[in-house]
Amino acid sequence: MKFSELLKESAYINGQWVDAKCGGKMEVINPADGSYIASVPDLDVDDAKNAIAAAEVAFHSWKKTTAKARAAILRRWFDLITENADVLAELLTKEQGKPLREAKGEVLSCASFFEWFGEEAKRTYGENIPSNMGSTRLLTIKQPIGVVTAITPWNFPISMIARKAAPAIAAGCTIVIKPAEDTPLCALALAALAEEAGVPAGVINVVTTKRPIEVGRELCTNPIVKKVSFTGSTPVGKIILGMAAETVKKASMELGGNAPFIVFDDADLESAVAGAIASKYRNAGQTCICTNRFYIQAGIYDAFATRFKEEVEKLALGSGFDSSTDIGPLINNAAVDKIDGLVQRAVQEGAELKVGGQRDAAGERFYQPTLLANVTDEMEISQAELFGPISTLFSFEDEAEVIERANNTPFGLAAYVYTRDIGRVWRVSEDLEYGMVGVNEGLISNELAPFGGVKESGVGREGSKHGMDDYMELKYICMGGI
Repeated sequence: MKFSELLKESAYINGQWVDAKCGGKMEVINPADGSYIASVPDLDVDDAKNAIAAAEVAFHSWKKTTAKARAAILRRWFDLITENADVLAELLTKEQGKPLREAKGEVLSCASFFEWFGEEAKRTYGENIPSNMGSTRLLTIKQPIGVVTAITPWNFPISMIARKAAPAIAAGCTIVIKPAEDTPLCALALAALAEEAGVPAGVINVVTTKRPIEVGRELCTNPIVKKVSFTGSTPVGKIILGMAAETVKKASMELGGNAPFIVFDDADLESAVAGAIASKYRNAGQTCICTNRFYIQAGIYDAFATRFKEEVEKLALGSGFDSSTDIGPLINNAAVDKIDGLVQRAVQEGAELKVGGQRDAAGERFYQPTLLANVTDEMEISQAELFGPISTLFSFEDEAEVIERANNTPFGLAAYVYTRDIGRVWRVSEDLEYGMVGVNEGLISNELAPFGGVKESGVGREGSKHGMDDYMELKYICMGGI
């Protein structure tokens, strides 16, 4: 399809491209240069109610569609996404800013979830349970939970939708998606491809709005909705959990992180540095599993800091459409102000600025790749979710110390460990209070594995066979009189 065919300026409800009833619009701006891309409807609560009602009607027929039929549609959706990957990547880079090669990777990651969950739709098995009486038979079945709402973030505006929509639709649910205000275009493009793939009217709905509080409340409290899935900050996630609790909805929360990256003396230094760059600086550091704290064992601290600094200095800022660009813009000016404040206060508190530490001439939303050394646990920057291209280096002496320090946070999403000691791999991986641990690997996300955190980093899992369970109810059936 052509770019113009996937650039939609209407919301998508019940198989129709619609405007806001109130006539409101909101502009989508390219964060790299502030240029105008498109306008989409600013839907209100009444529009959201219409989307939920459409999803409820569609659910009654979609849940009866065979798993094989749902799988075929999801496979066609996957094919269309991969066939249009270049166009989708261009759209993603325009509205979000990340380098085009990263955008292409995200699009293909998005597609993989539709492929995976289409196949998993045919494997939602129940079980037979040995009975406690000869006259009964006990069994379980899995059924779709119902209408689902998804509130998705701007940092991965297409893959985060796929991680929610693919398992929901595969399970037999219908879904209403509220994309982030800054990045609604990828969601609308996905809906256009869903329509082309044969997804029936009402099964997927996209509500664009710049009224996140009132529309979000409707999506979380409407009694028709049986499940809420959210990716975003922990403070907002707590509010959403509270609203979902009003009607005891099932909820999946993928929330904030404060990822430690632990490098032991025996690690392969070059591998650790490469993993650190990959983990920290992709998407300009704007990911929930980006490393926030680099704990380097004292014996190799200086060597790691030197090599890491050399690699950070090579990173190029610029437009995502420039093939030499490694880091694009931050999403808005507030994001730049936040991380600059953290850096300046850390330096005032005694951190050593090795690289960067200021806005860049590439544009007002660009911040230089930054490296701070001699950071301590007491500094504000050690407890904040950075969401920017900032690395902080801490020194540690032994295994017990670093585990305690790494766990000393309310967050528990992802952690990274570099060591060649297999015993240490097991001990540290088991003792770290995180939902995911990368061992000698800085990139850990894929559709095959469960993604999610512990503590205040969320509840539930996305991806893998476990991702289907969050969109299904387990029903027990006792058959008597046998």
